[in-house]
Amino acid sequence: MKVFRDIRCMAGNSEDSNMGKGMIQIYSGEGHGKSPAALGRAIQTACRGDYVVIIQFLKGRGLAESEFVKRLEPEIKIFRFEKSSEDFVNLSEEHKAEECQNIRNGLNFAKKVMNTGECSLLIMDEVLGLIDNGIITVDELKNLLAAKPEDMDIIMTGISLNDDVCILADEVTKVETMRFKIWE
Repeated sequence: MKVFRDIRCMAGNSEDSNMGKGMIQIYSGEGHGKSPAALGRAIQTACRGDYVVIIQFLKGRGLAESEFVKRLEPEIKIFRFEKSSEDFVNLSEEHKAEECQNIRNGLNFAKKVMNTGECSLLIMDEVLGLIDNGIITVDELKNLLAAKPEDMDIIMTGISLNDDVCILADEVTKVETMRFKIWE
């Protein structure tokens, strides 16, 4: 896995200048490893004694029911509001409409987490996919992020990224999987 940072989205932002100021980060790209990278940040945050909330969207079963993940509580809590164990794209239109309401409940929960400041790091896993699937708009995401307390970090993941989403973040990381054939 090779990670590239998109410099145009980081203009004027360095890690040192943002110490103590909550950042909004995006992990995007076609490559594998965005959610594991976010989970790694969650573990780092928990090791410092801070709390993390992870909300998973469009992940099918996701991690919320994992016994291993439950052992990470109370420092790391994972939530999933969708009822179906199938991936969103494989659902019938009727089930998609039902899941859209469940997803909106998850977004409302994210806003509550921000309003109460109950964690230092909020991860909205695959939230960018909600835009790709027409479930929310960029403006709705922007309004959600407006509730972020100054000292809370937020990580958003997803495959697609456009300039309108990019400007919502302090830092964007593009994850790209590269395969190399070894010649013998």
